Amino acid sequence: MTQVTRLLRSEWTKFRTVPGWVRAAAAAALMIVLFPLTGLAGGAPEQRTTVPIGPHGEPVSDAYFFVHRPLAGDGSITVAVTAPSSTSPWAKAGLIVSAGDEPGARYAAIMMTAAHGVRMQHDYLHDRAAAAGGWLRLTRAGDTVTGEVSADGASWSEVDSVRLAGLSGTVQVGLFVACPPLVDGIGTAGNTATATFSDPQLTGAWWPAADWTGDQRGAGTATFAGYPSGTSGGFTASGDGFTVTGAGDLGPAPRNEVPVGATAADLLFGTFPALVVIVVMATQMITTEFRTRLIRTTFSASPHRVRLLAAKAAVLAGVTFTVCLAATVIAVPLWLRVVRGLGLTVFPATDGTLLRAEAGTAALLAVTAVFALAVGTVVRRGATAVTAVVVATVLPHLLARTPFLPPPMAEWLATFTPAAAMAVQQTLTRYPQVDSVYTPATGYYPLSPWAGLAVLCTYTALTFALAVVLLRRRDA
Repeated sequence: MTQVTRLLRSEWTKFRTVPGWVRAAAAAALMIVLFPLTGLAGGAPEQRTTVPIGPHGEPVSDAYFFVHRPLAGDGSITVAVTAPSSTSPWAKAGLIVSAGDEPGARYAAIMMTAAHGVRMQHDYLHDRAAAAGGWLRLTRAGDTVTGEVSADGASWSEVDSVRLAGLSGTVQVGLFVACPPLVDGIGTAGNTATATFSDPQLTGAWWPAADWTGDQRGAGTATFAGYPSGTSGGFTASGDGFTVTGAGDLGPAPRNEVPVGATAADLLFGTFPALVVIVVMATQMITTEFRTRLIRTTFSASPHRVRLLAAKAAVLAGVTFTVCLAATVIAVPLWLRVVRGLGLTVFPATDGTLLRAEAGTAALLAVTAVFALAVGTVVRRGATAVTAVVVATVLPHLLARTPFLPPPMAEWLATFTPAAAMAVQQTLTRYPQVDSVYTPATGYYPLSPWAGLAVLCTYTALTFALAVVLLRRRDA
């Protein structure tokens, strides 16, 4: 048996024969599994309005002012359109084919935006940029919808061609204007947009006797912020075309627009009490030996101090990762089933994303345990070490999750402190075509999951290196 193996076995034996440490590891796992129960003790909050669900199962924003006519088969519509007049960069004005009037219905649209040029979007998640141009055309051929753009109305370039499977024979097609809320500090403010359209040029199977009809789509949905006081949507027609005013958005719904919504990360908030328990356990593994002078006996039996500290870290990290991974793998699917059964809107995540959040949480706790062990080695006092680690890891995250903290400060805390590691729990997607409040308070982190964990690993490596230097130089 090699010396390293003997050290590992010795530290493992020491760990499992201290009841307090074993109980702490078990308690941390139970907190991860059971803590979501505290958030549901009062029952599920009531969902008063409908949250539109898109074709991929995600909550969406599906609200816009629609000026439309029925198209019974194949056909096209062509207009000249001005960029929407609005302070919201993603205000939209253009042409749309809607598969139905129910919230979350499939669609394809080509549009002019206030600050992002011409785009073609479909089914909420998909967005493609196009060349500049003031003329737009949308053509339906069976289930296929094609968007084109032109600078002069004569020479056309295809932007995208998409298939809307199951599109019915008669669909509503026409002009639309949408204007998402304007991001205003830590919140958003309702906004409107106005655009002018030339008289539409129609080809194909349009109902000949139908008039243009205007209505606000998605008016009663949870993700529609409504119109600012004193404004409303509408359209006016003249011989030259239409002027249309609208509000709302077409796209994936960000977290702050879903009143009662849950993510897998919400079901892991037992991580915080578990983290404190792990930190206390980890610091005691080294500070208790310093306090009782048992460290002298340990060094006499194992004079290679660096290997000894590394063995302690390996055992601590291995135990923490194993028990916490088991807890997260149980907690996430269990509580996802519970919250869905209670009727809450759940932001979807792939199996791979859920596995990353589960394994990442276990890794976060394991690395934090090693960080606490290193801090305990440096300061040699349990209370001081626990306070230092909690202040460095837990406090920055709690501050960053405070809704009233200015977003730049919240993003700084979630980028440059050890709390950046909490990004491993993120399961939300930040879509570039949607402006919103993307902060840790709403479940979005500035760093990618593994980059956030790397920040914590860097702090841990530097602290561990300092602990090694001091352990070599100091007397026991």
